[in-house]
Parts: sequence; structure tokens; C-alpha cells
Amino acid sequence: MKKLLLLALFCLPLLAFSQTKPYLTLADAQRISDAAEAKAKAEGWNVVIAILDDGGHLISLRKMDGVQIGSVEVAQAKAKSAVFFKRSTKIFEDAMKGEGGSRIATLPNAVGVEGGLPIFKDGIIVGAIGISGVTSAQDGIIAQAGVEAYQ
Repeated sequence: MKKLLLLALFCLPLLAFSQTKPYLTLADAQRISDAAEAKAKAEGWNVVIAILDDGGHLISLRKMDGVQIGSVEVAQAKAKSAVFFKRSTKIFEDAMKGEGGSRIATLPNAVGVEGGLPIFKDGIIVGAIGISGVTSAQDGIIAQAGVEAYQ
């Protein structure tokens, strides 16, 4: 009986580490990236597509042919901003245009350029997408196509 009790107590912490909330899988990230890339190709735009998990860690990165290398870091920064603040980077872009908007630039990890969107499942943030390579509005269109492929 004591051994059974000890075994149960030993296994209890292991059960606490099991995944109980939704999360992005690599297959999810690939599906999102595929949709974003298809939208970019349909429009004739070359971009970088970054998919992050809910902790801001990179799951997938695609750099389409011909896109400037600076967009690699920008796409990741947009996704990180979207996941950290649980909102579109367009909100920061719009806020920066208003009175006192320059304060947004002082927030750590806040990117004031459209193209970063959070990804939710059942109301819980599971990650984000960041797009960079064309205009911010075009980046936003591509990001939206990616998010729609997940939902």
C-alpha cells in the first residue's frame, strides 16, 4: 500500500506538466505559412513569414526569393509584438499617428508597423504571425490570410 501511495505521489507532478491548453503545432505553423505565402504569391509580393508560439519563440520562418534580408528580423519583431501584447501591430501603428503617439515607440517589444497578428484558439493566444517585405498594409493583408487558414 505504501508503495502504491508513493507511486501516486511521484506521478502527480508529472501530470501537472501535461499540455492542457491549446497550442500551435509545427503542422499548424506550416498551414498558416502556406496560406500566407499563397496570398503573397497571388499578389506578386515577396515577403518573410514568421510564426511564433505563445512564448514568442520561433516555430517557422520563410524568406521568399528576392526579399530584402532586413525583413527577416522585422517579421519576427512584428510577430513578437503581436504575441506579447495580444493585439495587431496595426493598433500601435494607428496609435503612433495620434497625439502623443511617439510614446508607443518607448514600449519594449511594441512594433508600430502593421503586419503582426496574434493567433487565438478558443479565446486563448497560441502564437502570432509576422510579415515583412512590402508595404505595411500589404503585410497586414498577407498576415490576415495566414490567420484565416488556422481558424
